Amino acid sequence: MILSLRELTVERAGRALIDRLDLNVEAGQVVGVVGPNGSGKSTALRCVYRALRPSSGAVLLDGTDLTSLRLRESARSIAALAQDGQIDLDFTVEEVVGLGRAPHVRGNRALDARERELCRRAMARMDVTHLADRSVLTLSGGERQRVLVARALVQEPRVLVLDEPTNHLDVRHQVELLTFLRESGLTVLAALHDLNLAAAACDRIAVLKAGTLVATGAPAEVLTPELIRKVFGIEVTIVAHPRTGALQLLYDLDGGTRS
Repeated sequence: MILSLRELTVERAGRALIDRLDLNVEAGQVVGVVGPNGSGKSTALRCVYRALRPSSGAVLLDGTDLTSLRLRESARSIAALAQDGQIDLDFTVEEVVGLGRAPHVRGNRALDARERELCRRAMARMDVTHLADRSVLTLSGGERQRVLVARALVQEPRVLVLDEPTNHLDVRHQVELLTFLRESGLTVLAALHDLNLAAAACDRIAVLKAGTLVATGAPAEVLTPELIRKVFGIEVTIVAHPRTGALQLLYDLDGGTRS
C-alpha cells in the first residue's frame, strides 16, 4: 500500500506548521522523518492517522484521499503509535492489546480464536507476553511503549505510522523493533530522533525544518555533514559501520558548530 502526502499544509494562528509537504512512502518501505524539535514531524504524522485535519493538501492511500473514507475504514489500513500515547484506564496488557481489534469488531463482540492468537503473537513479538495479566498502570515507560506497538500490530494494518517508536525503549528493544519494521513488509512512516538508528533502519529519510521538507532520499544521500550542520546546527563526522557498511554519525561534543 502506497502512502502519499500531497501539498500537505497545516496552519495554526497564522503560522504554517507544515508547508506544502510532498512525500511518498512506497509499499513495503520504511521512511523516517527527522528534524529538530518543532520542525513539524508529529504534525505531519497526525494528519496521516487523522488526529489532525490539514488546512490544505491531502493524504492519499493507494491514490484515495483519506477524507473520503470513514474513520473505521481507514483504521483498518493505518495503525498509529502517537508520541503522547497514554493509557489511563486500569486495563491489563492483554486487554489493551486486544483493543487493536476495535476497527474490525462491531459492538461488544468477544474476540474469536484467530484474534486471540493474533494478540498472543503480537505480545510475543514485542516481548510483553510475561506482562499479559499486569495492569498497564504498573508498567515502565518502555514496557508500555512495547504494549502500544503490539496493539497497533493487532490492527493488522498495511501502513504503520510511528511517532518516536523507540522512545523509552532500552537499546535491545530499540534494535529489535527497528529490525522487525525492516522485515515486516509493512509500509512504515516513522518520526525518529536518533539519526544513527534512522540511517540503519530506513530505506529513505525525509528531513524537515520549520515545517518544510529540506531533503529526501537514501540515508547516505541525505545525512551529510553539510545538511546536519544546516538543519541541526551541529558538526558530525560520517563513517561506515565496519561490519554492515551502514552510515554512522559521530557527533562533535563541543556545544555547537565549528567556525
